[in-house]
Amino acid sequence: MSDYFSIIKRPVVTEKSSHLREEENQYVFEVATAANKVEIRKAIESLFGVRVAEVRTSIVRGKVRRMRRGYGKTPNWKKAVVSLQGDDVIELFEGV
Repeated sequence: MSDYFSIIKRPVVTEKSSHLREEENQYVFEVATAANKVEIRKAIESLFGVRVAEVRTSIVRGKVRRMRRGYGKTPNWKKAVVSLQGDDVIELFEGV
């Protein structure tokens, strides 16, 4: 994947991700399912101007939901937990 904006889809803002951000200096993003850890690291470093220490990824399975007369399934998505080095912070999350 060549475009960094297509790798990083959106930040995940939950209670757990807020705790990770405040206590562990880790940030959670939804990323493209085809992206690997090296591509995620390069995208975060270039987009936000920080140094990445570690990237952990996991596939989040979609849920089964009721839709009209039957059932449907939400799509699977990939989650990346990014650990930053030292005192680096991503300014996007500081207002949240």
